[in-house]
Amino acid sequence: MDAQATQRLQCSTLMQFERLGRKHSDSVKLNRGFRESKKLRVFFSANWQSAKPSPSGRKTTPIEASRSYNNFPASILESGGFQDPLDEELILKNKSQEIKPYVNGRCIYLVGMMGSGKTTVGKVLSQVLNYSFHDCDDLVEEDVGGTSVADIFKLYGEGFFRDKETEVLKKLSPMHRLVISTGGGAVVRPINWKYMHKGISVWLDVPIEALARRITAVGTNSRPLLHYEAGDAYTRTLTRLSALFEERGEAYGNANARVSVENIAAKLGHRDVSDLSPTVIAIEALEQIEAFLKGEGGFYGGY
Repeated sequence: MDAQATQRLQCSTLMQFERLGRKHSDSVKLNRGFRESKKLRVFFSANWQSAKPSPSGRKTTPIEASRSYNNFPASILESGGFQDPLDEELILKNKSQEIKPYVNGRCIYLVGMMGSGKTTVGKVLSQVLNYSFHDCDDLVEEDVGGTSVADIFKLYGEGFFRDKETEVLKKLSPMHRLVISTGGGAVVRPINWKYMHKGISVWLDVPIEALARRITAVGTNSRPLLHYEAGDAYTRTLTRLSALFEERGEAYGNANARVSVENIAAKLGHRDVSDLSPTVIAIEALEQIEAFLKGEGGFYGGY
């Protein structure tokens, strides 16, 4: 074979953990999530060139190999399947590749209370799914000449803002391959659900107390609906958020999938939901989307 010729090798090796349990100098370290899955399928993709003599006279064969992993536990969070950011990124990528063909380009709408992390988690999802990301509040601000949401409320009132929000959702509804962060109150108008249900809607459900702490820490100046209560910043925010959730809680239940960060924290042994990374929440979002797709008969059945 010509010295410059290259070939591509693909092989699949199934390793049993019982065999890896013995002590060897070249042993493989695997975290708890992988150990509990019992099996790990490793796909090697290697490029090599024909052997060339080395200075010592021996023939050497340079190889470049990459690998990917399948057969994660069926429920990643139940098994505590990751312990560091590298695990999180790997699991997120694996899950996104698994469900992407069945999402079939449909938009993903994130709904939830203000401060629930829709924008942050939305950007993580858009990146891993290779979607574009849009924030409804930003699009409304652009439509009103760059006026901030807080100033729109002051100058024109909440009704004007909600009308603009509905216009934005209507424009986005026929599009594909978007992750969209909606405003906290977008769920109260039935017409908005008509547009959002053309895609897949996901409710990020965060405890009110956690939202109040989060919003108080960064300030409420950009939150016009939080400026009507008396008391210290936290109490004022908690009181208003509680009232808003009473108005919207049932409407959030119209979402196709629900991500409870409280449940995630409990599964992973965290006392505070603030300890959860956006990547972990994104993983759960994809798992809940998968459950929804299976429920509607679209998963594994194709479109």
